[in-house]
Amino acid sequence: MSGVIVTNPPKAHPKDVEALAGYGVATVHEAMGRTGLLGTRLRPIQQGTRVAGTAVTVLSWPGDNLMIHAAVEQCGEGDMLVVTTTSPSTDGMFGELFATALHRRGVRGLVIDAGIRDTAELREMGFPAWAAAVCAQGTVKATGGSVNLPVVIGGQVVRPGDVILADDDGVVVVPRERARPVAEASEARENKEAASRAAFLDGQLGLDRYGLRESLARLGVTYQSYDAYVRDGAGS
Repeated sequence: MSGVIVTNPPKAHPKDVEALAGYGVATVHEAMGRTGLLGTRLRPIQQGTRVAGTAVTVLSWPGDNLMIHAAVEQCGEGDMLVVTTTSPSTDGMFGELFATALHRRGVRGLVIDAGIRDTAELREMGFPAWAAAVCAQGTVKATGGSVNLPVVIGGQVVRPGDVILADDDGVVVVPRERARPVAEASEARENKEAASRAAFLDGQLGLDRYGLRESLARLGVTYQSYDAYVRDGAGS
């Protein structure tokens, strides 16, 4: 497998990345029309952490982390390293030493659709990571691959320079040219949710706030007392 390392790809503006970092993955996903989630395989090795950064992408051979070494050189302040493989893999391709090098370069975290190890050490050093598996199995450094080309994870295309946002709920990608409007849409959604939260605290029901009683009626859902339900034989 030959490959290519692309240098200096375009990136989302840092201010737009920081704006997106203020919102949760679920909010941004909804604000984009329920798109961009990188699937359910990617789970955090820590809890209570949210990070956003610009993607540096890696396509590697399964069980081979040579191209992660090559990608470190391409990483800088505010980036997120995003790794996938040419076919499914759970080998532990990333660990503490990689995290140390990336932390030194200002990288904000890792998303890897493969295995990770040294998770206790990564948590201790505060390097957040989202992975498809935790596995102590080591890797080799023998096969070429690519850095900073578009990759596909969970059915979503991640391009270098796109915004990666990750928290306890998972990982979402925001196309770099949409970063600002998606941040604005996320703010609007959060304001709407704040108003709903206040209404629920005041006792209002979602059935009334969202007009869902009409939906129930339209779908033929009816109300019936327990006694009537039993009397009519439906509860037997």
